[in-house]
Amino acid sequence: MCGSDWPLLRVMKGMFDGVFDNTGADAADEEYEAADGDWAEELDIVDVDGLQNGDVTAVLDDGEVAEENEEGGWEMEDLELPPEVDTPKVSIISCSSVLIPPTPGIPVSQIWIQRSSLAADHAAAGNFDTAMRLLNWQLGIRNFAPLKSLFLDLNTGSHSYLPAFSFAPEISLAIERGWTESSSPNVRTSPALPFKLSQLDEKLKAGYKLTTAGKFTEALRTFVDILHTIPLVVVESRREVDEVKELVIIEKEYVLGIQIELQRRGIKDHPARQQELAAYFTHCNLQPPHLRLALLNAMVVCCGEKNLATAYSFARRLLETDPPIENQAKRARQVVVAAEKNMNDAT
Repeated sequence: MCGSDWPLLRVMKGMFDGVFDNTGADAADEEYEAADGDWAEELDIVDVDGLQNGDVTAVLDDGEVAEENEEGGWEMEDLELPPEVDTPKVSIISCSSVLIPPTPGIPVSQIWIQRSSLAADHAAAGNFDTAMRLLNWQLGIRNFAPLKSLFLDLNTGSHSYLPAFSFAPEISLAIERGWTESSSPNVRTSPALPFKLSQLDEKLKAGYKLTTAGKFTEALRTFVDILHTIPLVVVESRREVDEVKELVIIEKEYVLGIQIELQRRGIKDHPARQQELAAYFTHCNLQPPHLRLALLNAMVVCCGEKNLATAYSFARRLLETDPPIENQAKRARQVVVAAEKNMNDAT
């Protein structure tokens, strides 16, 4: 087969010639469907021995040599490279749908424990055992049952809880003392505590009012609660330390005095014991208004049992306090006048 514009060139008909003709499309489809893999049987190859362009067989032979020897006849030497630049290792990055969470850091509560030797900080971190050992070593406390609720308040009060999904637990966030918006997120301080010295002062005033009103049971509960809270209060200055020490003394005196008075009121058929307990109450270190009430109470109890000599001593002590309430001073003077006429005790 010869091209019209190349009269001296004979070309072979290619295997793809005529495939894209519209007239031969159906025939080509039938040939592909009937093919069993031996494509050479379908080629129309012209005898190439008589071609004018030379020996095609030699060309094919050279092509086979080229496939076997990529370098042809150039006879290149082997490539010698240092070991470090030898065939590079290809790192294969495998994609995975499994989420690998980051390594968790040190919990904030653990940092609190490592930095502090205060029982309140350990209780806030949830380390209750160490908190109890510290209180036993520092203050000699042995009965920790009354402090259980306070420990729990410290632990919950130093954390904030964010609700999550209904099927997931809430998220706990630590709250620290002295935190501000400008604080560094990498710097940890001590836990924020719900108990403060100013709160105890307010409770003390409430206890004073209950004592003045004669509600001794409620007053005793208030004073005892203050005593239990004091070991778990953190102070920042020497002045606050002195205030706490003074507060301990006040609470001790009031707890002791009110317990004596409550026991006296529970005795009905022992007048001598009642007078004795009333006298003990007057020797507690109370605030002046409450001391006057205790002296007035002891004076009245002794007068009721005709012990004017003993009542006289309480009346004199009451007048020495210069009571601002006129009724108290008037009753004390009446007892003094009566006792001076008959300075005797019936029992």
